[in-house]
Amino acid sequence: MSTQAVKNTKKGASQKTLEESFLELCRLIAETDDECFIRDFFGCLFTPAERKDFANRWLLVKEIDKGTTQREIARRFGMSLCKITRGSRELHKEESAFRRMLEKLKNEQMK
Repeated sequence: MSTQAVKNTKKGASQKTLEESFLELCRLIAETDDECFIRDFFGCLFTPAERKDFANRWLLVKEIDKGTTQREIARRFGMSLCKITRGSRELHKEESAFRRMLEKLKNEQMK
């Protein structure tokens, strides 16, 4: 996810402030190796609905990587084809962060 994902708002913090805050969170999470702490932090940061959406997006990326069709993912998990297509496009980009994270997961599972 790039800092471009942080949308400009008419009210509230400036684009620059939001980007700095986003980068700060990314850095702090990257430096933290305590899974329980991260889970607690996400529990505070995100609502249950946001956590569900967060988990669903990761689930769809893993399903696409397994070769599950987009229509099957939509049927099984009640996700929109638009959201699934976006995930698929991101996964298939040349320098995909999704792909790198999946490789990290696969390497971890081989241990």
